[in-house]
Amino acid sequence: MSSLTRRDFLHLAAAAGLASAADPFEALASVSPEKFLEFDPLGNLTLLFITDPHAHLKPHYYREPSVNVSSKTMNKTPGHLAGEDFLKFYGVRPGGVEAYFGSSAGFDELSRKYGKMGGFAHISTLVKNTRKDRGDRVLMLDGGDTWQGTAVALWTQGKALVEAQNLLGVDAMTPHWEFTYGREIVDQRVKEFKGDFLAQNIRDADWGEAVYPSYKIYDRGGVRVAVIGQSFPYVPIAHPADMSAGLTFGIQPERMQGHINEIRDGKKADVVVLLSHNGLEVDKKLASKVNGIDFLVSAHTHEAIFEPIVVNNTVVVQAGTHGKFLGRIDADVRGGKVVKYRYKLIPVLSSAISADPQMQALIDKEYAPYNAKLDEKLGVADVTLYRRDTFYGTFDHVIMEAVKDSYDSEIVFSPAYRWGATVPAGAPITVNDVFNVTAVTYPNVYTFDMKGEQLKLILEDVCDNVFNPDPFFQQGGDMSRLLGVTYDCHVNGAAFDRLHNIKVNGKPLDLNRKYKISAWGGNMYRAGENVRPDTKPVYDIVAGYIKRKGRVGAPAASNVKVVGE
Repeated sequence: MSSLTRRDFLHLAAAAGLASAADPFEALASVSPEKFLEFDPLGNLTLLFITDPHAHLKPHYYREPSVNVSSKTMNKTPGHLAGEDFLKFYGVRPGGVEAYFGSSAGFDELSRKYGKMGGFAHISTLVKNTRKDRGDRVLMLDGGDTWQGTAVALWTQGKALVEAQNLLGVDAMTPHWEFTYGREIVDQRVKEFKGDFLAQNIRDADWGEAVYPSYKIYDRGGVRVAVIGQSFPYVPIAHPADMSAGLTFGIQPERMQGHINEIRDGKKADVVVLLSHNGLEVDKKLASKVNGIDFLVSAHTHEAIFEPIVVNNTVVVQAGTHGKFLGRIDADVRGGKVVKYRYKLIPVLSSAISADPQMQALIDKEYAPYNAKLDEKLGVADVTLYRRDTFYGTFDHVIMEAVKDSYDSEIVFSPAYRWGATVPAGAPITVNDVFNVTAVTYPNVYTFDMKGEQLKLILEDVCDNVFNPDPFFQQGGDMSRLLGVTYDCHVNGAAFDRLHNIKVNGKPLDLNRKYKISAWGGNMYRAGENVRPDTKPVYDIVAGYIKRKGRVGAPAASNVKVVGE
């Protein structure tokens, strides 16, 4: 049940005639990794899945976090592993494909060695090869956060991604960021989507009735497979509430158990799959509370889970983010039970996987109206510009510097989004790169005044969300990025007493003083005073700043000191 273990790689190397190479791992980079899916198939059911692609139709770079901490009950476990810790936990050899895709260790060197990741045309090749090999046994799932994350997604309001999903043959999906287009657009896209849009936890706020189907039963290879959808539980909190007006969400474990009982007892399903956007830690706890799920395909927290996590007889997996991986589970189902299974994350090494011509033609068509604008070179990255980390990201630092340059604020906030492609050091920065980290439907920068006391309260509230020891009180995000503020974070401290030694531009935070603050991509300005909305969206501010500067960089060290991890 290894996910691309050393044994798997050596098996593949032997099959490809590369076992005698000095470095079969490196040699395999020149071999078409479609063969990864052909390796040792099993049984009568194949689940393929992508999680959190964030609209990346084209290949790109994505650096994993170097800091990924949590409370002491979760820290340094799957979902909170980074850098060398990730490699050691999974026994991954440094410098190979697995290391490049799963860890930040050596990213700069490995990005030059292996090139870009993902891309729907390359995923499509893998999926088509699997269907050719496995026939009607294949069920294709999408864990959500698919319609948002790039300029093309934003400008087509997700339609370009629905077209790609349809061509990929996605059977079912569940949503999160999709709702940032608003209910009207979501429902239009659902009509255009040829698969099933499943969400057992979305209800009408007035009547309590299901708005979308809770589950669907599929026949695959003679196996009755039930897929239950679970949307992100906190959509109205994470995004402006009017975007999902009239809907309720939540985790809803009791209702889910009812669906499972109905599926098992009344519908006589052989296999129950939960397609969830709860986030890994929430899903692990949910699996401990709900009985009868065979496979839980988790999403939202962007984790590359190289080995399955078994909780209460439920196999919990997650396939990373941005289309870097295609997840695969093969199962041998007999007598209404899973008797054996195998699991892999297949790295979508786009430089070594041929692009599916049909999908590539669709991508070219969708990008054609926008290429001239998106390909404009704005400047050069002096350092690798990345986002994902618990406290800090170099690309977020550049965004905040751009905002400060425009508004001369004492403090700048940038939301701790986990999505956003990476620009390697020395590479040109294009308009497309800027949109890859700013493509939201509520992009305006707001400037406002806020007392130090209120600022600390907001930061402590975010901190409690990130480090709460109870997963059901987490929302799967990272700490808001800050420019102009430094602090010590006691990750295992008491609620609302985790942040100490807070300084604003080198001086201790004055709880009674009002500070001039700028922020984008969130609702925190609502707690401020004298709010000044800017008509310019953040992506225009950042693009203009990079163009003026020519070269941009950011400090390597975070502005946060982590205490007691």
